Amino acid sequence: MDASLLSSIFLISVVGVVIFIKFAKRIGLMDIPNERSAHTDPIPRGAGIVFVIAVFMGLLLFDFENLKTYYYIYLAIAIVFVAGTWDDMKDISPKVKFIFIFFSTFLLYIHHVAIYSLGTYFGYEIILPSWFVFPFTFFAIAGYTNALNLMDGLDGLAASIALVIFVTFLGIGIEHKDELLISLSSVFIVTLLAFLLFNWNPANVFMGDSGSLSLGITIAILAIHSIQYITPASILFIVALPILDTFIVMIRRIQRHTSPFKADKNHMHHFLFNVKGDVRYTVIILIMMQIIFSIIGYQISQANNALSLILFLLLFYIYLNLFDQRLKRRQSKNSEISENEKVHY
Repeated sequence: MDASLLSSIFLISVVGVVIFIKFAKRIGLMDIPNERSAHTDPIPRGAGIVFVIAVFMGLLLFDFENLKTYYYIYLAIAIVFVAGTWDDMKDISPKVKFIFIFFSTFLLYIHHVAIYSLGTYFGYEIILPSWFVFPFTFFAIAGYTNALNLMDGLDGLAASIALVIFVTFLGIGIEHKDELLISLSSVFIVTLLAFLLFNWNPANVFMGDSGSLSLGITIAILAIHSIQYITPASILFIVALPILDTFIVMIRRIQRHTSPFKADKNHMHHFLFNVKGDVRYTVIILIMMQIIFSIIGYQISQANNALSLILFLLLFYIYLNLFDQRLKRRQSKNSEISENEKVHY
């Protein structure tokens, strides 16, 4: 990658975020704390507008050929970015955001960026029927885009998790000499490093949906593109944490007989934060988890799909039982019962 491109994106991001913080209140882009917030004071929200624009500006100025070659990729990201920016400014409904993701996915699909196969298991390749390719691709892209959005709950968390994933895809791109993997990963790594200067705890600014949705769909695109080099099962590890978090939370909601889409405080970061009460500790632990998952995914990238999938499901089961908010309530209830028995005795 051109050093001038990466340095310009970093500089534009830093200067842009500084200006954004200064004027965010005037344009109404402030995050007001609520019952699910980890912060207590209003903080500028929507800096994703800055660092995503920085990526497009850098490419436009220093690598227009790349922008032109993969125009459908960047246009798909831009469509979701518009939805995220609109949501930061006006709080649009989830249905409207999914409509934007639908059109973005369709654009990718007609340019053959889609999931056609789930890999080979026990000697048989699972090839999706042609009529099912687009619906499944949309489900995967929309699901992951939303999953990363849900990870944006603590200072520096979503940006750091995304950074680890982009570094992994960069390594795959370098190994296989893939221009898109290298360029797309590199520009987002640089802009996220700049953003984290202001988003690390205590954060001076949040990325908002403009950032988290754009990062989510970009990672989903890189994951789909990587299937030509690595197994689909290994990709589950590389992008693991948002997937695990989302499925665990949805299962917990179903167990409580509530809507799986109802917002609550049962995400991994809520669980860890409740244990330690330290934002940095929580974020660092989750970053380390994602690093471990990404390393495993990279190491098993050519391994048997079936064994990799079984390993992932085992880890999912462990995480499902480990990150259980009900454990604390059960322990408290058992303690109360024990105390009552002592008093009775």
